[in-house]
Amino acid sequence: MSRGYNFSAGPAALPEEVLAEVQAELLEWNGARASVMEVSHRGKAFTAMAEEAEQDLRDLLSVPTGYRVLFLQGGATQHFAQIPMNFARPGQHADYVLTGDWGEKAAKEAAPSVDVNIAASAAASNYDRIPAREDWTLDRSAAYVHITPNETIRGVEFHGIPDVGEVPLVGDVSSTILSRPLDVSRYALLYAGAQKNIGPSGLVVMIVRDDFLERCPARLPRIMNYAEHAAQRSMLNTPNSFGWYLAGRVFKWLKRQGGVEAMAARNRAKAELLYGCIDDSGWYRNPVEPTARSWMNVPFTLPDADLDAAFLAEADAAGLMALKGHRAVGGMRASIYNAMPLAGVEALVDFMRDFARRNG
Repeated sequence: MSRGYNFSAGPAALPEEVLAEVQAELLEWNGARASVMEVSHRGKAFTAMAEEAEQDLRDLLSVPTGYRVLFLQGGATQHFAQIPMNFARPGQHADYVLTGDWGEKAAKEAAPSVDVNIAASAAASNYDRIPAREDWTLDRSAAYVHITPNETIRGVEFHGIPDVGEVPLVGDVSSTILSRPLDVSRYALLYAGAQKNIGPSGLVVMIVRDDFLERCPARLPRIMNYAEHAAQRSMLNTPNSFGWYLAGRVFKWLKRQGGVEAMAARNRAKAELLYGCIDDSGWYRNPVEPTARSWMNVPFTLPDADLDAAFLAEADAAGLMALKGHRAVGGMRASIYNAMPLAGVEALVDFMRDFARRNG
């Protein structure tokens, strides 16, 4: 077996140490004489594991009291639509700040359920920056303000949490959660698809303030109502049991690495190394304003798009996988989430320098 360095934006690389643990437990988990996928989600062993995973996540992010942690099915796109159903009253509008394609998708999916106000957008500059806060047109009567702290496609990231006053702040943190410390108390709701920094696809982790949950209307079907899921400790229906288990393993791994503080130092070092290579080369180019560059997703282009195919083929042969940019923008993209070791970025940088030398 020969594993490469996987730069996929998602589903993304998982820590090899975690994968080895899961492999060892796949046929029989926790003395149950069955795999974790085959035991009752309401049994004592599984519920104990679920509670421990929740506590580990609370520890890692220092989740304050007064917040619920939910482990839900689906992906972030499902919750683009479900969030306004739960948190906006009829006739109310919600403010959306667009910094990339996923913010656009969130606003589009919300539109059937809430009057969407585009409070700010960087579309005019091809999403290469965060709109200046003083230019946002927020409404103090809005149901919430929605942001996407990190945009995976174009590699744009908030490096700080915007002040939106008393209006509840909602964040899609799918691609940045657990990559560094996060002040959960600044948000009413955080949600994340698991397949970047948490675990496999099909699982969504949500951290939601208790008073915000009180908005969830009784008229919603129970399965769509977040308050119902919270009341049942994410066991309203059969959960994504394998995803929950694997997420718990990742949380344990993160604790062994030193927590989110240690991950922040590693992630900053990886990003600085890669952006340094791009900027110093005089050959590669990153299109994002430097103050808004993502730590997690680094897009870059070559001076001649005709070289793209050769770059990708040679990179793959060198064990550097999934570097093709998103179809919406082309070029290359290196996603360097928590599970990507510094050695992987070093190998990529070495390859990039050599390729530029041979083709420049």
